[in-house]
Amino acid sequence: MSYQNILFHVEGSVAAITFNRPEKLNALNPEMLREIKEILVEIKNNPDIRALILTGAGRAFIAGADIQEFTRMDALAAREFSRAAHEVGFILEAMDLPVIAAVNGFALGGGLEMALACDLIFAADRASFGQPEINLGIIPGFGGTQRLSRAVGKVRAKDLILTGRTVEAAEALAMGLVARVFPAAALLDETRKVAQSLAQKGRVALAAAKHAVDRGFDTSLATGCALEIDAFSLCFASPDAREGAAAFLEKRAPKFA
Repeated sequence: MSYQNILFHVEGSVAAITFNRPEKLNALNPEMLREIKEILVEIKNNPDIRALILTGAGRAFIAGADIQEFTRMDALAAREFSRAAHEVGFILEAMDLPVIAAVNGFALGGGLEMALACDLIFAADRASFGQPEINLGIIPGFGGTQRLSRAVGKVRAKDLILTGRTVEAAEALAMGLVARVFPAAALLDETRKVAQSLAQKGRVALAAAKHAVDRGFDTSLATGCALEIDAFSLCFASPDAREGAAAFLEKRAPKFA
């Protein structure tokens, strides 16, 4: 299947989506969102893919929404654009496999919001992050007002959203927005190493771990711990739990299904 705005590549059990509108700094438009949704559904239904990387072509991860689209939008069109982007974000968040955003450059507006829907954000040392929508007389519309505060706290989220300022990779790491920072030339290789390592782990355990963290985050501690009990016990319905214990006792690497 061919796409106009993204590239798709699979190496072993690791898939990579590259946002590919470099002349527009990979700015999001409705067609690009449609293609991203389409490929995510394909990945979700492919049991051979066990980890996913998102990155961008050229100087940007995604530099935001395509402002050209805004000149043609009324409130109803803007609502549909926002809804389509939120749908992509929820699909990303609900994936059973781990998703890593390898942020190679600008991750602004919708780009930061796309990265926030991933499980991990790795950044090149030249990357920059921000929610500059306030400077256009609007607000983040692809999940930024919600996911950013959950990632870095309400005060830091308001600092970025209300001022529209950008932060470099080092500050993003310090505030807990990104998990790791690498030299730009090493970003993809280092991200692939982590993705390949994750792809070797038990599929059931990975899904259980990420969903327990996500679903328990906004609940009480007691409710979150109850979710963990259920997720922990369900892992034992998978042969991976027996294989993991056996491999440990036999001092060998596990071979998960």
